[in-house]
Amino acid sequence: MAQLTQRETPAPVRTAVVGLIVAVAASVLLGLLGGLIWHVVAPRPLLQQVGAGTAEVVNPETRAFMGADAWFCAISAVAGLLMGIIGYRTGIARRSFATRTAVTIGLILGAVAGGYAMLWLGQEIGLSAYQHQLADAATGATYRASLTLGSKSALAFWPLLTSVVIVLAELGGSQPAPAADPLQPPGGPTAPYA
Repeated sequence: MAQLTQRETPAPVRTAVVGLIVAVAASVLLGLLGGLIWHVVAPRPLLQQVGAGTAEVVNPETRAFMGADAWFCAISAVAGLLMGIIGYRTGIARRSFATRTAVTIGLILGAVAGGYAMLWLGQEIGLSAYQHQLADAATGATYRASLTLGSKSALAFWPLLTSVVIVLAELGGSQPAPAADPLQPPGGPTAPYA
């Protein structure tokens, strides 16, 4: 048995670590893309300047706040399904136990990081323009509010759906082969007599 030097790591450990890092990095990149999409498609309420640095919602019954949350949930759900399916097919299926475990942890941690990356980028884009308008707009001027996520529990959609996909794939992939029917002949069922 050969001794491992300090620089060498066994191939299964290296594969597991690389799988974990790739899963997290891919999820964060998908989260940044999701933040861009959320920024583009999510509605924002219309505000009216009422004083220096103060604005009010023009229509207090606007559905823009719920719409922004709904878009965040929808984009998170799609990202969770994508990362779960692609991550399972490329990083978990037919791998060693250590790699499967590391990639699963990476996908779930990546889903959490991806959700926060999506939230951060979606809210940061346009924030400085909104703050500039809020500070400098004349009384009576109207403009759109900055994008915000009202329901922070929406951050759970991505990790939840990624986890559900992985669990369902594991349950579906580990079903035992059907047992042979003792009443059937070895060659299979015979055709009925005419």
